[in-house]
Amino acid sequence: MSWPGQFKSDAGFAQASPAPALRKLKGEDGSDLIEYALIFMVLMSLLLGIVDFSRALYSYHFLSNAARDATRWAAVRGSTCTNDGSCAAPASPTDIQTYVTNITPPGVDSSNVKTIPSWPGTGAACAVANNPGCPVQVQISYNFTFVAPFIRSTPLTLSSSSQMIIVH
Repeated sequence: MSWPGQFKSDAGFAQASPAPALRKLKGEDGSDLIEYALIFMVLMSLLLGIVDFSRALYSYHFLSNAARDATRWAAVRGSTCTNDGSCAAPASPTDIQTYVTNITPPGVDSSNVKTIPSWPGTGAACAVANNPGCPVQVQISYNFTFVAPFIRSTPLTLSSSSQMIIVH
């Protein structure tokens, strides 16, 4: 029994032309390459974004630790620290900036790190900076620049501050 349009022998299948199948594929030439290129651009953008935001987090982590370290360094170098020989001289704004510059890790540009120390105490005892019992505050800011320009073209300003009571 044969169906309409069916070949009567298997030899007909072996001699059938591949042209109809090729005509169907002709409109899709290179579409896989274009799809791959588009997906590759999205994945690379995502990867560069993750790397840049990881660098920003690294920089912010440094700022918060540097603010705490510099504040503690200034707190133990109050105006009376020379009385018992625990330090050579009381902390000055320049000394605090130098301290922060010296602890700057690789990957953070120390020329973009700005340190602003202050002694925000009130009352007669705190009229002179660095008096024991008065607060010292250190604010640190950093202009972070992204590597990938499509994230942000202007630098991102990161900042952190810390405050302690001068003990010495």
